[in-house]
Order: sequence, then structure tokens, then C-alpha cells
Amino acid sequence: MTKGVKRNYEAMPVSEEDAAYVRALVIHEDSGILAFNKPSGLPVQTRNPDDRTLDRLMAAFARSNGKRPRLVHRLDAQTSGVIVAAKTQPAAAALSQAFADRLVSKTYLAIVSGSPFPEGETEFSMPLSRHIARPGLELMRASRPGDQQKQAAVTRWRTLSSNGDTHLLAVEPLTGRMHQIRVHLSIEGRPILGDPYYGGASTLQGEAVPRLMLHAASLDFPHPTAGGRIVINAPPPEDFLSVLSAAGLEMPADLASGAG
Repeated sequence: MTKGVKRNYEAMPVSEEDAAYVRALVIHEDSGILAFNKPSGLPVQTRNPDDRTLDRLMAAFARSNGKRPRLVHRLDAQTSGVIVAAKTQPAAAALSQAFADRLVSKTYLAIVSGSPFPEGETEFSMPLSRHIARPGLELMRASRPGDQQKQAAVTRWRTLSSNGDTHLLAVEPLTGRMHQIRVHLSIEGRPILGDPYYGGASTLQGEAVPRLMLHAASLDFPHPTAGGRIVINAPPPEDFLSVLSAAGLEMPADLASGAG
């Protein structure tokens, strides 16, 4: 279950416009789960309960008793892609346990800049620590001697397309640390385009990069009610594809359609 913000799961009313908006984001629904292709810019949660967040918009799916689906993991506000909610408390508990037991496989797409990557797959391991970059802004960094609560972090990536200095990667976080993909790629010298906190370029070919070029493309996990495993794919949005095209990179056809 997501941490840090105490939430009241009794249904809060949402406008018809917001209800239509969040329903249009649904890419899968069954008796146990809802899955969404979250757009960049929509926060999952904030500390202000009146903010328009995906968590608050779950009220659009409230049952007659007021209970609503529960989000069981998070994406950064500027990251787009697949995110899952459980429809019942038992489903939420089962999914939360699957995340805790690392039974969930996540694949992201990232557009990064820097020198070419070695051929094949890279597994990058470096422990991370939280730090206060400035008042109100908590970020991650490579752990230093004396840091409290170091967190092991492992990320795997491979190149899907490259033009020499800009690259499309498939990235799998093998642990679930805050900003893990972003900070690991930055430490490696290949920051994600549009990342304002970890050194990502804000322009490409003289044009502004509109946001963090990170997309949660696929989630593979044990189904909490039907048994077996389920894979949910989310096609990348137009802003991601536009930057990819400007970089002269190609998206594999199965990933562009969300079928991969």
C-alpha cells in the first residue's frame, strides 16, 4: 500500500467532468482490479486532500456502500503509464504483499542522453539514500559514508534504439526505491530527458522537452482474485512519441501499440 499520506477511503464526490476523465484512463477492469494509463502531470497523491489526484478520482468508481478502489503502488507525477488499483480490501492486501515480496515485474521506457551503452543488458547496483536538496524537496543520491537508512537498489536496462547520443531504453527496477530509475541513470551519466532534478536535458534539437521522458509500459503480477499472472501494457502517449521522433529513434511496434 502507498505510504506517507493518511487517506479516508469513504467516497468523496467528484464532478461529472472528473469522473469522465478518470474513466477514460482505464485500460483494464475485472472483478478484482482496475488499471489505468496515467498521464504525465497527474499526481497519484499529494498532502492536500483537495488536490486533483488519481487517488481522489477513485471516488468515481465507488460502490453503493461508499467503498472505492485502492491504489497499491505509485508513479511520480511526471511519469506516465500503467498503475493498478484493487477493488476490494482482500485484493488490495494480496497485491500489496506481491509488491512487498517482489513478485511484480515492471518495465519502463526511458529516453536518455549520453554516450552509447554497451551491447546487451546492464544490471546496475548502487545503494541509495534520501537527502533534503532544499527545504521541501527530498531527493535520492548514491549512499555516502554516514548516511542513515541506506537502501539497496538494483536496476536493469537494455537499449531498444540509439542514435549515438540519445537512446530509448527498456528499464526494469528490481527494487522499488523512490526515483530509483532516475537517479541510477543519472549516476551512470545517462540522465532521462526532461528530468529537472537529476540532470536531464530540457531541450532536444532546439525544442523544449515537455516533461520527464519516463513511461511505465508494462506491469506483470499475480492476479489477486483470479489466480495466475496478468500482464497489463500501456502504450506511450503522444508527447513521449514526439520526443522519440525528434531524436530520430524508433519505437518497437509491439511497444508502441501497448501489446508488448
